[in-house]
Amino acid sequence: MNILNSVLKSLKNKQNIFLTGGAGVGKTTLTRELIELYIQDAKKVAKLASTGMAATLINGQTLHSFLDLGIASDVDDLERNGKFEIKKKIKKLIASIELLVIDEISMVSDTLFEMIELRLTQAEFQGVLLVVGDFLQLPPVVRGSSEVHFAFESEAWERFAFKKVELTHIYRTDDIRFIELLGSVREGFVDEAVHNHLNEFIKPLSEDLSEFTYLFGKNVSAQMHNKAQLEFVEGELFVKEAQIIKHKKDSKDSDIQRFMNDARIEKELELKMGVPVLFTRNSWNYFNGERGKVVNVDATYVYVQKSDGVIIKLESVAQSKTMWREKTVNKKKEMVEDELFSVYQFPIKLAYAITIHKSQGMSLEDLIIQTNEIFAPSQFYVALSRCSKPERLTLIAPSKQWHSIVYVDDKALEFVKDNKAIIEPIEKEKLKYDLDDLKMAIFNREINFYNMLPLKKNYCKIQKI
Repeated sequence: MNILNSVLKSLKNKQNIFLTGGAGVGKTTLTRELIELYIQDAKKVAKLASTGMAATLINGQTLHSFLDLGIASDVDDLERNGKFEIKKKIKKLIASIELLVIDEISMVSDTLFEMIELRLTQAEFQGVLLVVGDFLQLPPVVRGSSEVHFAFESEAWERFAFKKVELTHIYRTDDIRFIELLGSVREGFVDEAVHNHLNEFIKPLSEDLSEFTYLFGKNVSAQMHNKAQLEFVEGELFVKEAQIIKHKKDSKDSDIQRFMNDARIEKELELKMGVPVLFTRNSWNYFNGERGKVVNVDATYVYVQKSDGVIIKLESVAQSKTMWREKTVNKKKEMVEDELFSVYQFPIKLAYAITIHKSQGMSLEDLIIQTNEIFAPSQFYVALSRCSKPERLTLIAPSKQWHSIVYVDDKALEFVKDNKAIIEPIEKEKLKYDLDDLKMAIFNREINFYNMLPLKKNYCKIQKI
């Protein structure tokens, strides 16, 4: 029984799960596999997140849209806006869901989490909750100078009685020294060794910046850099316009534009021969964040050559906005996900620059991080953890000390450390049975296990709390 089957078993036993771990440990992959297994079993799954961009990463909806919260920021707002009482159709929808997934839980505030609990209670929700994310990554967005409050600060968090599943093996890179650096930066820890290690990545910039992807903190900086670099390239400009199909005639143009921004879809994709591009989604022959260069463009296809020499013949692909609706299926009314509109565009973008926020989920090789645009807790960790090839990483020399850039929210750090799993090694001579037998022995002793990492054949280490 592997970690996938273990979590699936817990969910089917109505155990709410908090799936966590640092960047690059496979949280998204495991979440997608769990969702797929539920769907294959003809069970209804709601895929939700607090922001539009986070929702598009799992082909889902925002929490506010799904739960009919309007623009409310807390329960009092719901009452003031006349949205406290749940609508019949929303109650029926929530009641029909068997797995409710909330991704990027670190971006969910305490007050939003209280509204989530309210709606689930009102709907007499009988399903199970899977919340996914790392509280040492991007925090909830707050207005002005308001203090950040996380989902775990809500009393509702305790009432859901989450079982914590923590993934720890980083797949994005196998550089042990860099992995240790990531661990320190994730916890906002800077000593002399960390300081010196970060300084090693401050290097003279290449004369040809097209070889690298700049990570900026601000969207305007990324846009200006992409535009300036594209203008340096001689040759014909090819513009690929996104094709939009409205499945529902009442779909608003403003909603489509917002969806395209969230999903990193270019309304007008500008390309020239030889320009570097990043793939913006995963496929069998390329991955999200992989780099290539445009070698040909025709009316139907864009041809992209990857670093290994393989040329990908790309066609435009669809990303769709869905909404749950009641429909008649096989002469029976039920809640189904219905497509509102689809946007067709090539799954690439110029590789010269991207914002830290929009790089979520990407693995980037040739990377330059503009450290002077770090303005939020954990933002530098998110940027640094995109790197899959540390030897090809460059940091712009910061104008401040590293401890002013490498910082986290104190409450988030305290929560993560207080809830950190304890790692206990299993001695060689005690392992006389295989992995399934080992875990059965653990269950018989009523110890909750949260992650099992292979060390050598028939060896493992167990995390428990």
